[in-house]
Amino acid sequence: MNPETSQLMATARHFTLQLSSTPRGARLARLLAVEQLRSWGLEHMVEAVEQVVAELANNAVTHGHVSGRDFRVRVVATGAAVRVEVTDTRGDDAPLPEGVSLDAESGRGLLLVTALARGWGVRQGPAPQKTVWAELPFP
Repeated sequence: MNPETSQLMATARHFTLQLSSTPRGARLARLLAVEQLRSWGLEHMVEAVEQVVAELANNAVTHGHVSGRDFRVRVVATGAAVRVEVTDTRGDDAPLPEGVSLDAESGRGLLLVTALARGWGVRQGPAPQKTVWAELPFP
């Protein structure tokens, strides 16, 4: 391991939650992630990370819900970025940003994530799971 990687790992902070796949679980994911960022002294990241956690958790609850199965939220802060990961149990249903009509009442979540993050994607597995992640650079 090179010194840069060693330094990055030493300064990385992790936060993981497993929550019920319900609207209440999605709200708790957002609220608890925000409190964790504040406890790490990352107030300057709260607004953007709050939006990303809200969108990804809501998608997990809305589109990735399987009865009786929870979803997981993981937030990792390094010296350069905050990474948000949301894992659900619908690996067969990968998210796709779609064109949204101007009068639509929903469907803009991944467009918002794209605007806030320097990148996002989907990692499959282990079956039947998928993880949707987004990285937000420090300003």
